[in-house]
Amino acid sequence: MTEPTAGRPHMPGYGIRPADEGTGLLSWEWAEKRLAGSHDYWVCSVRPDGRPHTMPVWGVWLDGAFWFSSSVSSRKMRNLAERPDCVVATEDPRDPVVLEGRAEATAERAEIAAFLAALNAKYAVAYGIGFLDPAVNATVRVRPDQAIGLLHTDFRGSPTRWRFTDED
Repeated sequence: MTEPTAGRPHMPGYGIRPADEGTGLLSWEWAEKRLAGSHDYWVCSVRPDGRPHTMPVWGVWLDGAFWFSSSVSSRKMRNLAERPDCVVATEDPRDPVVLEGRAEATAERAEIAAFLAALNAKYAVAYGIGFLDPAVNATVRVRPDQAIGLLHTDFRGSPTRWRFTDED
């Protein structure tokens, strides 16, 4: 994964300071620590009629992407199959990291096994590979297009947006 470009997000009306004031731009390492360390995450998808859908999940930050699993028949997976653009947020609303990206399910056994090993280690569980049978439970990777993070102790001087693509 290439290092993202950091800058201030556009937040009109909040008095956000220039990038060289306050805490300054946060490092991507800071964000990755929060992505790896969060116990729970919020996955936000869009229903076919345009209404938002948000659900908590367990997940792991692995190889520059967020990974989670879900029943293939769940609302979130049906939404993501139709519209893969999604948002993933860490559990801490005071010092959050919020990713925007595209969800993609994988059926590659090596990728599923790597995700499962990381999941089992993180949550001290012992799910077998059968738990992630792609016909029943999807293994999903969300590669970030951009992410935003901030510190509650310096709301005006810490907001940082990391871009992985040239798009807004």
